[in-house]
Amino acid sequence: MTKLTVTERQIGLIICLVVAAIGLAMAAAGRGEPFGVQGFTVLLLALALSGFIIARWDAPPPDRSLLEHYYDDPTKVGIVLTMFWAVIAMFVGVWVAALLAWPELTFDAAWASFGRLRPVHTSGVIFGFGGNALIATSFHVLQRTSRARLPDQLSPWFVLIGYNLFCIVAASGYLLGITQSKEYAEPEWYADLWLVIVWIVYFLIFVRTLARRKEPHIYVANWYYMAFILVVAILHIVNNLAVPISFGSAKSYSAFSGVQDAMTQWWYGHNAVAFFLTSGFLGMMYYYLPKRAGRPIFSYPLSLISFWGITFMYMWAGSHHLHYTALPQWVQTLGMTFSLVLLVPSWASAGNALATLNGAWHKVRDDATLRFMMVAAVFYGLSTFEGSFMAIRAVNSLSHYTDWTIGHVHGGALGWVAMITFGSIYALVQWMWKRPAIYSPKLVEVHFWLALSGTIVYVFSMWNSGIIQGLMWRTYNENGTLAYSFLDTVEAMHPYYVARTFGGLLFLLGAIVGTYNVLMTIRQARLERGVEAGGEVDLPLGRPAAQPGE
Repeated sequence: MTKLTVTERQIGLIICLVVAAIGLAMAAAGRGEPFGVQGFTVLLLALALSGFIIARWDAPPPDRSLLEHYYDDPTKVGIVLTMFWAVIAMFVGVWVAALLAWPELTFDAAWASFGRLRPVHTSGVIFGFGGNALIATSFHVLQRTSRARLPDQLSPWFVLIGYNLFCIVAASGYLLGITQSKEYAEPEWYADLWLVIVWIVYFLIFVRTLARRKEPHIYVANWYYMAFILVVAILHIVNNLAVPISFGSAKSYSAFSGVQDAMTQWWYGHNAVAFFLTSGFLGMMYYYLPKRAGRPIFSYPLSLISFWGITFMYMWAGSHHLHYTALPQWVQTLGMTFSLVLLVPSWASAGNALATLNGAWHKVRDDATLRFMMVAAVFYGLSTFEGSFMAIRAVNSLSHYTDWTIGHVHGGALGWVAMITFGSIYALVQWMWKRPAIYSPKLVEVHFWLALSGTIVYVFSMWNSGIIQGLMWRTYNENGTLAYSFLDTVEAMHPYYVARTFGGLLFLLGAIVGTYNVLMTIRQARLERGVEAGGEVDLPLGRPAAQPGE
C-alpha cells in the first residue's frame, strides 16, 4: 500500500467508503437477520481497509525507478491468501467427509450441518484457494511474458481484495443458510453483482497490460488465462440471472426454471470445470513447468491446438450430466459426443507437459517442486480420460449419483489443480522473495508424499464406494424387486467414508506443512533482506526477462 500514489489512495479510500455504506445499508435492512449479518461483515471489512489506507496516507509516493520494474506486491499477498484458503477450505472438507461417517459431528448446530458446510468447502477450495492462486500467478506470468508492468497500482489490489471480499461473503452466507438453492449452492444476488464488477476490472487489467506489451508475441499461458477470465464471466452472469424480491432482502428468483434451469446449471457447472479448473491452471502449467524444468515446451503449436480444442469443445459437454432426465435425448447425445472428442485436446496438453520433461527427468527425481507439477500433468491426463469415459450413457447409468463421481472430481481437484498450484507456488515464492531455495526442501518432500498419499487413498475409496453403490442400486432379487434398501447401501459405505476422511486428513496435513514452509521462506527473506540471494531476477522492463522456451 505504501507504493500507491496519493491519487490512488484517494480512489481506494472512496471505494472502501462506498462499500462500507453498502454494508451499512444491508445491515440496517436486514435488522439482525442473516442478510443484515452479512451487511455488518461487509461494513467491518471495508472500515478496516479504510483505516489501513488512512494510516499510510502520508507515506511517500513510489520512487520513479520502481515504476520501471514489475509490480509484484499483489502477487506476494495473493500467495499468502492462497495458502490461507487452502488450509481453511481443506479443514472444512475433512470435517464434511467426517460428517458422512460420524453424523453427530454437527454438534446440533445448524451452521455445522452438512448442507451448509459442504458449499463452504467446495467454494473455499475452488474459489478461495484456486481463485487466489490464479489471480496471483496470472499477474506474475502476464508481466514476465509481456515485459510490461501492470497498467496501474490500484486495480490489482481492487481485484485481489474485492475477490476475497466476495469469498468471505459467500462463505458466511452458506453458514447462515443464504444461497440460491442451486446445484452449486450459489451465493445470492448482491454477492454475484459484486463479483461481476471485480471480474470486469480483472479482465481490463489483462487487456491493458497486453496492449502495452514490449514483447510482440502473446505467450500461450496468457491465452489460457484470458479464456479463463472471459468465459467464467459469461458463465457467471448467465447462470446467476435473477431478480431480487427487494433490495433489502437476500432472496431472489432465478430467470430459469425446470429443465432449462438444469441445463443452464450444468452448462455453467461443467464449464466452470473447463475454464476455471482447467484453462486457468493450464496457463499456470505452461509457464511454471518449463520454467522450473529449464526446458522449452515440447511443442508450442500443440499447445495452441489444445487451446482451441478445449475452448470450443468444452462448451458443449455439460449435458452429459443429465443423462436419463427430461432433457431432450439429442442434447444428451451431443454432450456425450463432445465429451469423448475432448479427450484429444486434453491429452495433447498432458502429453505436451510430460514430453517437455524429456532431458530433465533427473530434476523431477531430485526436485519435489517439479515433481508436484509432473504428477499434476499425469492426474490431468487420467482425470480427463475418466471424465470422457463417464460421459458415455451406459457408463453414466452406473456412475451417476454415486460416489464414483466424487472420486472423479477429487482426482482432478487434488491430483491436478492442487498439485500444479502447490508446485507453482513453491517455485514462485522463491522468485518473489529472491531466495536461492525454499526454507526447507525436506518439508516440500513431506508435503508431496502426504498430498499424493492422501489423493490416492481418497480417490480409491470413492471409486470402490461408488461402484458398489451403483451395483447395489441396480441389483434385483428373483421377485423382480430391489435386493437392497437405500439404508443398506448407506451402511455399506461407512468403511469407505472413514477411508476418505483419512485421505483428506493426509492432504490437509500436507497443506499445513506447505503453508508453514512458505511462511518461513518469507520470514527468512525478510530477516536476510540485505543478503544477496538467487532466484528469478526482477529485471527492468527495458530488458527481456527469461521466458519459457517456445
